[in-house]
Amino acid sequence: MRKPQERRAQGPARPEAGLGARVAATASPESSGPPDPGRDRSRADRPPAGRQPRADARRNRERIVAAAREAFAESGPEASLNEIARRAGVGPGTLYRHFPARSALLTAVLQDRIDTLCGRAEELLAADSPDEALAEWLRALLAHARVNQGLGGALLIEELERQDAALGFDCHQRIQETAHGLLVRAQHSGTARSDLTAPDLVQLVVGIALSTAHTTADPTQPDRLLTLVLDAVHGHR
Repeated sequence: MRKPQERRAQGPARPEAGLGARVAATASPESSGPPDPGRDRSRADRPPAGRQPRADARRNRERIVAAAREAFAESGPEASLNEIARRAGVGPGTLYRHFPARSALLTAVLQDRIDTLCGRAEELLAADSPDEALAEWLRALLAHARVNQGLGGALLIEELERQDAALGFDCHQRIQETAHGLLVRAQHSGTARSDLTAPDLVQLVVGIALSTAHTTADPTQPDRLLTLVLDAVHGHR
């Protein structure tokens, strides 16, 4: 009778494949300083599938987005990610766990700003004066377009490099749909011309933002141009 074949002795356990790459991905490329003290708690920021993120992880994400919103407004889309982490009060590793790439953070900030813009429109839909509501939102849209030009452009480049422009389309579509609701309300009340469409209106406002992007001699020009657009909106009843 043959003896059972003896099992070969197992050697030392081999490191998990790709571990070094994943560890490197959590480190900030902008700093060679000490590792993030919160990195050992990385699992706390990654809830099991199907579960909501922990409250502290949600707060970290909210702080990062708020800090990024300010930093991008001040320094443009190339603002230092280490500085954003510092402002948010988190380590670089925590930032990278929530936003593995700059494009992910750009996307979150842009979506946050669009949520604010569209949320304001929802409030204005209940205003007594449809034409004043439309005018106020168009001023908010102009401010949004002027602040987010560099951010949107940087994100668009990222999308084109990934051959995925879905986000850019969704944002543009959402803004147009928001403008449509306010414009139709003004048209039904007889305070806005009936031959105007939401895409026309959005393009006019964005055009003002683009054409005055580098104007410093007359800071009142964007608002004056928007006033001319509003006069045209109400010029044909």
